[in-house]
Amino acid sequence: MLRNGRRARAVSRVQALDDAVDDWFDRIRGPVLDPVFYGLSSAADHGLLWLSLGSIRAVERGEPAIALRLGISMGIESALTNGPIKMCFRRVRPDDDFAPHEPLPYGMHRPISSSFPSGHAASAFTAAMLLRDTPYGSALFVLAALVAFSRVYTKMHHASDVLVGSALGLAMGAVARRLLPLQ
Repeated sequence: MLRNGRRARAVSRVQALDDAVDDWFDRIRGPVLDPVFYGLSSAADHGLLWLSLGSIRAVERGEPAIALRLGISMGIESALTNGPIKMCFRRVRPDDDFAPHEPLPYGMHRPISSSFPSGHAASAFTAAMLLRDTPYGSALFVLAALVAFSRVYTKMHHASDVLVGSALGLAMGAVARRLLPLQ
């Protein structure tokens, strides 16, 4: 009984956090920021943004293995996050403002997987960890945070999905740096 009470309190706190963050986002959502965050979220689909940046780094350094290692690391992260990890939770995504048959703005695709954890946030922070020693490494963490932010802005994820996805990405990126270093 005690265990169920703790679980219920934890779920309640997470829901309160998600609701508070979504209320804040409701105040800033609108036509000025929509193209930025819908576009950024779309650009990060399937890790394409990160694979592109890794490819640029590989060309800069004249080392194609950088792009290959990044691609392998991102593939493993995606397979784990979007496979067994999401299957353990099966969380419902937030309600968006569009009818199910209606296309999403700015080329976004409606995900069909579980909301928890955010795969976009996990891949963003995995890539930022892997590319952190580049001259633009710090900027990649800012970009990763903006991609994660975009998933809540676009109502594709709850804030807690993004927080856990970000932490998961940091952890997977740290492991990948040891097993498949880019440099």
